[in-house]
Amino acid sequence: CCQRFQVFSFSCPKESKERNPRENSATPTTDLCGLTLPSPNMQSPVLVLKDSLTRESGSKVHHANIQASKVDINTTISSNITHVKLAFGRIVVTNDGNAILRELDIAHPAAKSMIELSRTQDEEVGDGTTSVIVLAGEMLHVAEAFIDKKYHPTVICRGILFLILYYSVDLHNLYSMVVRSFAFAAYNKALEDALAVLDKISMSIDVNDRSMMLGLVKSCIGTKFTSQFGDLIADLALDATTTVGVDIGQGLREVDIKKYIKVEKIPGGQLEDSKVLKGVMFSKDVVVPGKMRRKIVNPRVILLDCPLEYKKGENQTNAELVREEDWAVLLKMEEEYIENLCVQILKFKPDLVITEKGLSDLACHYFSKAGVSAIRRLRKTDNNRIAKACGAVIVNRPDELQESDVGTGAGLFEVKKIGDEFFAYIVDCKDPKACTDAMSVARNILKHPKLVPGGGATELTVSATLKQKSSSIEGIEKATVAFEAIPRTLAQNCGVNVIRTMTALQGKAKVRSMTVLLVISLQHANGENAWTGIDGNSGEIADMKELKIWDAYNVKAQTFKTSIEAACMLLRIDDIVSGIKKRQAPGASQPSKPTIEQEGEADNEQMIPE
Repeated sequence: CCQRFQVFSFSCPKESKERNPRENSATPTTDLCGLTLPSPNMQSPVLVLKDSLTRESGSKVHHANIQASKVDINTTISSNITHVKLAFGRIVVTNDGNAILRELDIAHPAAKSMIELSRTQDEEVGDGTTSVIVLAGEMLHVAEAFIDKKYHPTVICRGILFLILYYSVDLHNLYSMVVRSFAFAAYNKALEDALAVLDKISMSIDVNDRSMMLGLVKSCIGTKFTSQFGDLIADLALDATTTVGVDIGQGLREVDIKKYIKVEKIPGGQLEDSKVLKGVMFSKDVVVPGKMRRKIVNPRVILLDCPLEYKKGENQTNAELVREEDWAVLLKMEEEYIENLCVQILKFKPDLVITEKGLSDLACHYFSKAGVSAIRRLRKTDNNRIAKACGAVIVNRPDELQESDVGTGAGLFEVKKIGDEFFAYIVDCKDPKACTDAMSVARNILKHPKLVPGGGATELTVSATLKQKSSSIEGIEKATVAFEAIPRTLAQNCGVNVIRTMTALQGKAKVRSMTVLLVISLQHANGENAWTGIDGNSGEIADMKELKIWDAYNVKAQTFKTSIEAACMLLRIDDIVSGIKKRQAPGASQPSKPTIEQEGEADNEQMIPE
């Protein structure tokens, strides 16, 4: 059993002679980017490491990171449906990239960074987890050729518009022209141009048109669920997100699905029994089922974050009882304390009292006698949702209660038994702000009511537009590579031939058929149809607008941003320090230790004299 740790060291623009072979003088010089480079004779930093540590640096690290990103990750999630056999005999079958990656046991630090990339994409927009990994891995693959030619990673990152998005044959001409002209603005310009293309081809929609919204959500989650339940899931997701949506002004809408929406999974029943509750549901029952009401219409709700029981001493508390009556006095003091708490609550005439802490039997007696239902030991998250749903305020002390703290926004409180468990419902709320991928898609459309075509059409349009923008640079033969990874993967999953190269096509006088990817690329380059993509069912070229295959605008924009920035980050890593600490197996004999003279310690290391 081993414990592994890694240390990343990011390379700086200033590099030694090994990283920039064009610098030969001992005095600082300036490269084509206008950066001052140090002399190769300057002293390098000295690192003191343990004997058990291993260190790798230079181009070896770059190649290892690129290979780990391509092989370990891309080959796992590029297929339509991936199954992974895990420990303890568990098997996961899914096409969600993040669901697969979080179950993998990855050791390489670069591959771990790619997994974090997918997790970040999922948390930010809830979709596009596979696309961002495929696109980032393809960008690293294209940049590998320039690493072989000893180009500095910082230069590659700055010239990402031409170095990563396109593959150049004339490397020296590329360095002399592209780096000089676009050293400082190419990276930002590439993102700006890509996002500008998204704005150009995007289509605004009316979020109030329910039939259109249902069709869009269904098309976006078509691969997540079976077609039998697509309409049901889309309807539930749209109802949930529109329920918790808040207009924040200036035409913007905020939809916080993490805070206000909870998916409760209950064993038993069928998927058709699923529904959206305009309120809160939690697995609790009233404290005294026989004496407290389980159904209340228009309840007055009080939420507490304090116990309704006698306080116990934090440490050992001793009480000396001299007379027999002293024990009765102590019990009476406890009763008076709890009675006082209940009186302070009951004077506001509540119908339901919910606390996150304990509730004594005496307090239950007072509440049931007054006709008040009570629930105890509720989770903090559920209590917060109830407060948002019914308009109540969580109170820490009963003596601080005010009339404005009582929640009156709930229409119905009811306790139902489903299977072997009881569930409490607080529904029909006036402001109910209380299937995850589906809700993420609906949320993205509500927040940014723009759509872009799916089926790889967006990536090919961005690629063709950027290629036209760079046509003014002479001596550079360019072919779009990185952005074409998405439609190429789609075509491969459809069983279409996409491997045939341009050289083979040009070498034949008569070509009966071209690859699907080349035909679509020509159409996008000629500006014939920006909506042309690949039909995932048949593998044929089709109009995504007619097939109603869409992607949310902000999902695609976030995919471009995250993948490009992650590729640059991994390219700048040129030093890895890793170590393995072996743990002692249980029951194993302890090895003999040499005699050590305690002369000092540095980072828990002991000095052994010679």
